[in-house]
Amino acid sequence: MKRYPRFAVPLFVLAVFGCALWLLDQELKEYHLRDVVASFAQIPTAHLALAGLLTALNYAILVGYDLIATRQIGHRLPLHRVAFASFAGYVSAYNFGSLLGATTVRYRLYSSWGLSTIEIVKLVAMLTVSFWVGLAAFAGVVFLIEPLPIPAALHLPFSTGRPAGFVLLFGVGSYLLLGAVRRRPAKILGWELTPLSTRVSVAQIAVASADLAVAAAVLYVLLPASVIVSYPQFLGVFLLAIVAAFLSNVPGGLGVFELVILSLLAPKDPHWVLGALLAFRGIYYLIPLGIAALALGGYEFFLRGRQMRQAATVVGKTASAVVPSFFALLTFTAGAVLLISGATPTAHERLGWIRFTVPLPVMEVSHFLGSVIGAGLLLLARGLQRRLDTAYWLTMVLLCAGTLFSLLKGVDYEEAAVLFVMFLAFAPARRNFYRKGSLLGQPPEPAWIAAAVLVIACSVWIGLFSYKHVDYSHDLWWHFSFRGDAPRFLRATAGIITLLLIVAIAYFLQPARPQFVAVTDDDMRAAARIAGQSPATYANLALLGDKHFLFNHERSAFIMYGVARRSWVALGDPVGSLEARPELLWRYRELCDQYDGRTVFYQVSEESMPHYLDLGLSFVKLGEEARVPLTDFSLAGSARKPLRQTSNRFHRENCSFEILDVAAVRNRMAELRAVSDAWMAQKNTSEKGFSLGSFLPDYIQRFPVAIVHREGVILAFTNLWLGSGKQELSIDLMRYVQEAPFGVMDYLFTELMLWGRDEGYQWFNLGMAPLAGLENRSLAPLWHRFGNLVFRHGEHFYNFQGLRHYKEKFEPDWRPRYLASPGGFALPQILGDIATLTSGGVRRLVTK
Repeated sequence: MKRYPRFAVPLFVLAVFGCALWLLDQELKEYHLRDVVASFAQIPTAHLALAGLLTALNYAILVGYDLIATRQIGHRLPLHRVAFASFAGYVSAYNFGSLLGATTVRYRLYSSWGLSTIEIVKLVAMLTVSFWVGLAAFAGVVFLIEPLPIPAALHLPFSTGRPAGFVLLFGVGSYLLLGAVRRRPAKILGWELTPLSTRVSVAQIAVASADLAVAAAVLYVLLPASVIVSYPQFLGVFLLAIVAAFLSNVPGGLGVFELVILSLLAPKDPHWVLGALLAFRGIYYLIPLGIAALALGGYEFFLRGRQMRQAATVVGKTASAVVPSFFALLTFTAGAVLLISGATPTAHERLGWIRFTVPLPVMEVSHFLGSVIGAGLLLLARGLQRRLDTAYWLTMVLLCAGTLFSLLKGVDYEEAAVLFVMFLAFAPARRNFYRKGSLLGQPPEPAWIAAAVLVIACSVWIGLFSYKHVDYSHDLWWHFSFRGDAPRFLRATAGIITLLLIVAIAYFLQPARPQFVAVTDDDMRAAARIAGQSPATYANLALLGDKHFLFNHERSAFIMYGVARRSWVALGDPVGSLEARPELLWRYRELCDQYDGRTVFYQVSEESMPHYLDLGLSFVKLGEEARVPLTDFSLAGSARKPLRQTSNRFHRENCSFEILDVAAVRNRMAELRAVSDAWMAQKNTSEKGFSLGSFLPDYIQRFPVAIVHREGVILAFTNLWLGSGKQELSIDLMRYVQEAPFGVMDYLFTELMLWGRDEGYQWFNLGMAPLAGLENRSLAPLWHRFGNLVFRHGEHFYNFQGLRHYKEKFEPDWRPRYLASPGGFALPQILGDIATLTSGGVRRLVTK
């Protein structure tokens, strides 16, 4: 397949489908849509019921394919699992074919039950061989007993299909003989194939023959009485139509199957046969699809019950594996239903209801939006297959809107019921669509594009077929009336094309998505080396593993950054060589510009402001950072009396302060984890990231840890960042257990500062107090006035003033910290993106 472009098969499918539509149009050029609808309505109810029973029997027979395959590869799965895989697999394959990846439904199910990829490949190969061998055997017998006449226009050397029957049976006989006399694998075209035993081969033929015979009977009982054809004769027609549908690769053989049936039966009134074919599509294809959707949706609802969760664990893995793919295909079908509905006239008996209940403008708008929603569902189906949460929520909204518009545009209560049932089936399945991402963030898939074009082309053809009696004129576009179905179809088609053009333009005009290369071990070692040589302790945040790096060419400096939507957020000033800073900043600016990103620097110092001004960035003050001078730090004096009392109290309570080196941290990691987990549970919060540390063992083990313990039991801890040259000492995580004495962190900080002073460190960094130091003056920037207001009155959300007052007790020096960014109206979004990075995602941002 690598020899052919990815779009070769989709283009072939579109070409075949286009030819089939054109030939169908020629076959039905003398007829009208109302003739087809009338023929459909004339099918007796008893025949419809019998077709339904035969369909149920046929899907039961289909289980035999999977039973033979699973037994042959050595897996004796329970019958209910095999039956579920068979039903879901064949429903998806029959309706959507391989073009939309419907064949992966069976793969996902069997892989969730423990089958390896090789075993599933063997299983699918067995299914394929069973069908084609059975088809050849059954067709051979049919062509011998009731040979199909060959049209003279084909100029073949034989007039019936009997010679083809001999050829097919000879091939099947050779297949059976090979299985009887040879047991060793045979290599054919590079594949190693093991012949099946005669017993298995006969079972394959029996199942396939029963399948084809019953499937043909479903359509045969729906044919009108005017079609004089015996069941054996019809079998030959049906088998050729099935083969043509399979070879075309068109989903469901749509158009191709109908064309072959009409061409070979050659009825006097084709519209009568087309009505039977529509009934066959509904009974054999769409009703089983709806049953499968209800089964999956019902299971997801069932799984919501807490008491049922444990019992449903095994089945849950099975359903979760197939739900996204199946619901994607179902959404695609819903879009097709809306499009076809918008292309056909409103039932005359319902127009009377509409006239007296719905104003004409509402009906016109509902019809237009219903068709546009149909096109939207086609586009969203691919996002559902990728498990995107955005696609899920948009689909839920469009299903609700589609339900309403179906009622308002023509009282299409059947269509509205289908959409509403889909909405109910989707509602409990939210957990299966968890991925964050843009709907336009992936390259377009040729198969899905081809399928969408196929459905839209089909709806347009149906519309043209429905209104072939209406003469086109420019006035049609502006004709509005309750009976103006043709003008509504024209306007809806224009809306659909406009939507597709907008989506295409949005995709091609969006900036290229950055292709990030995974951070390597060499990158982490280089970042750790540079951070270890930096006097600024925030450089240690590079070791969290949640950032990308931009190094200078000499790898003596780096910028650490994260990306959220269009915001490229660098944390702090560049780390490392000061001489490399200007060039590195410009390289980062150019990298952001290459992908149309916003260049953002978070928590930068005032000393570096000239560099950011050169980049064309503006500044807003984020707050102030507290740094305690350690050279003359002591507990003497009245100002330090509270700290002195806290220290003495902890000593009386037999509490001790200790610094664990890196080796000791590794040995006591389990104890530290227990304290951290207890603190997280007490605060009902989750780990953060980016500008805040997280309890990650690989990260924590890189640093010494200060602990407070009593009789060997750790009560509190914090990991230490040690600046190069002993210029700065700082802390990162601060965790303690609920049983710790009051003021445990005051004691820990106090002892740390005394230890830092004795070790020769110059500063102890207490971190930033957000929104501190922002002026509230009439001429101050709007951001400063707003920030000051939040600082003074926002204690409901965050204890801004309390944090500032807490740090004041250590008498620190305050240094401003800034945000350098493009500013303007983008500032709120930039701040939101920074919060998203720090919280680890949107969900954590809005929860804890």
